[in-house]
Amino acid sequence: MSQASYRFDKAKRSLMERLFEAPGIGRMSPAAKIVAYALLLFWSAFVLFPIYWVIITSFKTAQAVNQGPFFIPFVDFQPTLDAWRTQFTADPYCDLYAVGRQLVLLFHNSIAFLLSPVVSIQPMEPQICKVYLAYTNSFVISFASTIVCMVVGSMAAYALARIQYRPRFGNILVFVLLALAAILATTFAGVHWFYTAAVALALFFLLARTIGKHFRGRLRNGDILFWIISQRILPPVVVVIPVYMMFQAIGLIDTHIALILVYAVANLPIVVWLMHDFFANLPIELEESAQLDGATRFGIFWEIVLPLTRPGLAATTLLTLILSWNEYLFAVFLSTAKAQTMPIMVAAKNAGEKGILWWEMCAIIVVMIIPVILMAILLQRFIAKGVLLGAIKG
Repeated sequence: MSQASYRFDKAKRSLMERLFEAPGIGRMSPAAKIVAYALLLFWSAFVLFPIYWVIITSFKTAQAVNQGPFFIPFVDFQPTLDAWRTQFTADPYCDLYAVGRQLVLLFHNSIAFLLSPVVSIQPMEPQICKVYLAYTNSFVISFASTIVCMVVGSMAAYALARIQYRPRFGNILVFVLLALAAILATTFAGVHWFYTAAVALALFFLLARTIGKHFRGRLRNGDILFWIISQRILPPVVVVIPVYMMFQAIGLIDTHIALILVYAVANLPIVVWLMHDFFANLPIELEESAQLDGATRFGIFWEIVLPLTRPGLAATTLLTLILSWNEYLFAVFLSTAKAQTMPIMVAAKNAGEKGILWWEMCAIIVVMIIPVILMAILLQRFIAKGVLLGAIKG
């Protein structure tokens, strides 16, 4: 046998061996731990410092901001609530009653819009200060558009991953032409959009059944998926003017429903593209076994597919919420006063007559990032579980 010495006893290991060799399988050596934790600590400080700076700046005075930098409250500077008082108590209607009335207003105006083709209901006017109005608008619009986008996008992605579609190109062309005719009738003839949409859909189903069978060209799932993601590649500034004119024609400018629809449509390609990969990577044998047991397609999607793709749903939901929460371009064009969101409020403070007041702007930013941080903390445990990987290997 070779005379080489194999020292497995910890007491016989030298200092260098104890420092650079792993004490066991699946464990890191002390030196590797030091390097890894040092890098993580540096990166955490690099990522969290801007957030820390925004928070402490919101408690500074103009003198502390201009004569800084000051980093530690009560040591470098004396914190104050002047910026918070200026933003949240200076305007009228900044009390709790006005905030509660805003929630009732959103519900009342939504019902008034849904029943507008049948019953004429006078919408309520907002009576709330600008910051609270923008915050509630951002909250309602972002979360509502995210929910709509996730529901529609996940079902569309699952359908494209499991069902083979071969739509006729001619039928798609007929649908586009009828949609353009409905828009023109609403814009120039003054016909209500509800009636033009109903007539266009009825004509489409009629023409698809009569002349649709004569069209030869067909599309496949890959073509549909590429067309969907191409809508996100298109810069939003290209379509913002047509979108504005369309909503102006149907009377939805400066309404919550307009921004909810636009945000949902704008983020729908991302949801479909991301969730399609999660659904396609699932073993189809799980769904086939459920079908043999008599499960419906929707039952399989709800009871089996969605629980197994929970990490993907969490990550996609968080990304969609962030994109909706920070959206600025469509909010500028489609909102004037009643439906303004927080990005518009921050931009207005940035372009104020007094110039950039960093301490006041930071107070708004702190409030603005709280919902996104809470959602990230809430969804992090679903992303970290790795349910998908475990299901495939099991």
